[in-house]
Amino acid sequence: MASVPTYVVLLRGVNVGRARAVPMGPLRDALGAVGHAEVRTYAQSGNVVLRSRSSASRVAESVHDVVADLSGLDVAVVVRTAAEVGDVAAHNPFLRRPGADPGRQLHVAFLEDRPAAAAAAGLDPHRAAPEELFVRGREVYLWCPNGMGRSRVMVGVERALGTAATVRNWRTVLELARMAG
Repeated sequence: MASVPTYVVLLRGVNVGRARAVPMGPLRDALGAVGHAEVRTYAQSGNVVLRSRSSASRVAESVHDVVADLSGLDVAVVVRTAAEVGDVAAHNPFLRRPGADPGRQLHVAFLEDRPAAAAAAGLDPHRAAPEELFVRGREVYLWCPNGMGRSRVMVGVERALGTAATVRNWRTVLELARMAG
């Protein structure tokens, strides 16, 4: 299957507390049953790595439908190729911050669609100081020195950019890049 693309699939807002439960084992099985291969999950927060002959948009549709069938949820699904996730991992502008804690302070918001250039340029990177953001393509890199738990940096960003987002901490981004690579 060397010529079959590898995708990273990110489900928005699943398995947060008791709400919006999507069990990863049955999800893996169901995705395999609809034709995806080498389906693996990471953590319990809606991270899937799989191989598929389908396009990224068809993978997103397929995963959306499987999640709806399994759990009854209408979940935003963001899909990136292995190469795209590797590129995200290689370009975090906040990595060189002194004492940066990758699991707590560095995050990436993966956008469903590429925002209009004017919308991205219109975001104030210091809108929630001391937090910062940096838009690059379909990702928003986040610096949250006090952690993401009470962060305000993403408030209104989806509306301003006109697209949904799902956030992952930096350790998860690196692990997904490793799994997909």
